[in-house]
Amino acid sequence: MGQKIFKCRNCGRYTLDVVCPQCSLTTVRPQPARFSPLDPYGKYRRIARREGHL
Repeated sequence: MGQKIFKCRNCGRYTLDVVCPQCSLTTVRPQPARFSPLDPYGKYRRIARREGHL
């Protein structure tokens, strides 16, 4: 136990590997970041999301 699930941004496939077995691209964690009311980087994350970087 203790393994995390990853998702491929290209094909949308879920896997336990860091590299997608179908398209050989790197995968990302589909879980959102933990919430903290004292989040020092929240402003920059919202700007990046608005501009389409996330």
